[in-house]
Amino acid sequence: MKRDTPIRIDRELLRSRALPDSDGDKSERGTVLVVGGARQTPGAVLLAAETALRVGAGKVQVATAQATAAAVGVALPEAFVEALPVLRNGELAVAGADRVIELAAAADVVLVGPGMGDPECADLFLAQVVPRLDVSVVLDALGTAYLTSHPDGVRHLTGRVLLTPNVTEVAAMLGRAEEDVEQDLLDAAREVAERTGAVVLSGSDETYVVTPDGDSWCSDAGPTSLATAGSGDVKAGAVAGLMGRGASPDQAALWGAWIHARAGERLVRERSGFVARDVVEAIPSALSRAEGDRPGPT
Repeated sequence: MKRDTPIRIDRELLRSRALPDSDGDKSERGTVLVVGGARQTPGAVLLAAETALRVGAGKVQVATAQATAAAVGVALPEAFVEALPVLRNGELAVAGADRVIELAAAADVVLVGPGMGDPECADLFLAQVVPRLDVSVVLDALGTAYLTSHPDGVRHLTGRVLLTPNVTEVAAMLGRAEEDVEQDLLDAAREVAERTGAVVLSGSDETYVVTPDGDSWCSDAGPTSLATAGSGDVKAGAVAGLMGRGASPDQAALWGAWIHARAGERLVRERSGFVARDVVEAIPSALSRAEGDRPGPT
């Protein structure tokens, strides 16, 4: 039954939805495959992949533009990096879809979208990828462009999909004006969840988590300075990493929203300005503090 008023995300709620343990070797803590990044935007996949590792994912793989893959591998030596062919404009080419499917077969979670820059190119690429996936999926940023023209495109993955669109991307999926969505983002997120069958994590001044069944939660989105370039890639990497550890899409969204906001609050207290790379480094402490609130064994 749909709840008219979303439940507030707080420490007590997180205690009741404790994350799976992050103990065990790297294989037991899940493999996350991050797919994205045009030639001009390699940083997006780098931010997402590093965050996934920092929240406890065991292994991270990155499939990104051929021209920048080597640089991503040097910047994040802990990751396996695969070079994908690109179009003249630098966007991922459909010719790389088969290799992504091969990599996804050994992954626990596939995060698609960080760094993609052209909606039409993203749609064409994902139309050759998403229908063939049989794994948990996070669609972020322009990864959601696929759902604009294929609203049922993740129905075959029911219960295993999390969408992390911003207001602009929610509006595009619904074919509505961005201003209208901004006025009632909760209602818009609910509509996206119902249409797609996926959990939705989206926010502006307030962050919402909505399930296809109509359950919903809300949280403050953290300080306004979190609205910096790359911050959304960090959040997407966090939820993908938590799903890699075994969290359900809604559980990962609740925790991801909370620790992202708390990381921003800590950074505001410590310095006058920060960038997305700083948020990546602040995420583990925010997660550790939240997990430290778990009730002990009885």
